Amino acid sequence: MADFKTAQIFSDNMVLQYLKPINVFGTGVDGTVVTVRITGDEAASASVVVRDGRWLAVLPPQPAQDCVELIVGDGKDTVTFKNVAVGAVWLAGGQSNMEFELQNCTTGKESLENDCPNVRFYYTQKMSIADESFFEHEKLSQWNLFEDKESAKAWSAVGYYFAKELAEEWGMTVGIIGCNWGGTSASAWMDRTYATGETSVYFEEYDAAVAGKTIEELLKDYRDYQEYHANWERKSAEYYTTTPDPTWSGCLEYCGENKYPGPASPLNPMSPGVLHESMIKRIAPYTMTGVIWYQGESDDHRPEMYYTLLNQMIRNWRDDWNDPELFFVIGQLPMHRWSADEDIKHWCLIREAQARTAKTDRHAALAVLTDCGEFSEIHPKNKELPGHRFCLAALDGYYECALLEEDEIATNNPDAYQVKWNSDSADIFITTANSLEIKGESGEIHGFEIAGADGVFVPAQAEIADREAWNCEIGSEVIHVSGVNEPVAVRYLWTNYTDDITLFDCENGVPLPPFRFFKPQYKG
Repeated sequence: MADFKTAQIFSDNMVLQYLKPINVFGTGVDGTVVTVRITGDEAASASVVVRDGRWLAVLPPQPAQDCVELIVGDGKDTVTFKNVAVGAVWLAGGQSNMEFELQNCTTGKESLENDCPNVRFYYTQKMSIADESFFEHEKLSQWNLFEDKESAKAWSAVGYYFAKELAEEWGMTVGIIGCNWGGTSASAWMDRTYATGETSVYFEEYDAAVAGKTIEELLKDYRDYQEYHANWERKSAEYYTTTPDPTWSGCLEYCGENKYPGPASPLNPMSPGVLHESMIKRIAPYTMTGVIWYQGESDDHRPEMYYTLLNQMIRNWRDDWNDPELFFVIGQLPMHRWSADEDIKHWCLIREAQARTAKTDRHAALAVLTDCGEFSEIHPKNKELPGHRFCLAALDGYYECALLEEDEIATNNPDAYQVKWNSDSADIFITTANSLEIKGESGEIHGFEIAGADGVFVPAQAEIADREAWNCEIGSEVIHVSGVNEPVAVRYLWTNYTDDITLFDCENGVPLPPFRFFKPQYKG
């Protein structure tokens, strides 16, 4: 039988979610009654009987407050968690740009030296398989305060700046649950039962790769790869630091084959379903507001599937948390292209899927990051601006959601929502928080392309139409786009990378996201 204990995510200094029923859970001896009690402004308690070695008690919603205690006991053993705050809890999920540490970002050193935010952080144990070693390492996981600088150095930079701004805006403690892993597909974060239809290929490929192998063989395959790759990375660092004008082909010649991301294995965090099993299941259903999600780079080989994959994962997590309104703020991928790469426009499809998800899901919002990229650098080091955009999207989305009608979706991002086709042009209707402004020395709008009957896109001329001529009120604009006769398609910023972004909302500084429109009868 399991001993009585709470899940590891419950510790001193934790942040519990305010104004929502609070799930407290763990393991214990069947038939034992577990009692949970919270002190504070509205002291409350709940009891539950352990079934099948597990228990989950639900405390009533609490107001935001600091310095309370959470007391949990089974009649024999009692644990008291001290310095607990009740505030806003968000999960920082995704891959390496969410994982990117505060100490490594542009403003990280200054923030670590000077900031005093009301932010706390829990990092979910980063191991890909729940073996004995996993549980020993997990015992070290705990909620940390920013005052612990050694811990804060390794916090998610995007998660930190998001939480810092949110804490200042709302005057309460914000807790971030770091749950991310560089290089991962969204499929790594979901249970295979949710990958239905076209996305089942992720799990089918894995099944084919591991077929006929024992679990011992699969574990050995990955551990052999880890040893090989560690040596490869050592030689790679040696090559790039000692070679003038290094190249990727030169690196491969010097180091040998790059076998990343390694073989299919339950030890490989890149394998589908693995991190859902070893990380998500360890923290769900810890009560929280929602998720800030920065991911998509590692699904660019199947960009046409990403809308389905992302929505399946979101549904999976909402079921895991038993919260159909669990809010998702989705980071739209910034501009990126490696210097040697052709612009095959696959990131455009990922961005489109992210925007479409936010538009069609009332409990989701889009953080527009298109101007947050760096050429030939997949890890832009300025994470303060992305953190701000995530916070802005959360404030405009989740925190304004209660004011909306049932069928409305909140957003203050500028957004193209309609097109009027003319014989020699197209008029694009835009919603904005206030109005659009053109940035750049030329004062011209760049990034529009238009196509005629031949379907070939060419650079277009674009201008903001006269507001009075269209009877536009504050909060809407029309952009007139021309360049071909009888246009059938128009698109904006439809490229993997550009640093020439000129259209921004004048009130909140958010860039107009990429988009494309086709005439209904045009098949593209």
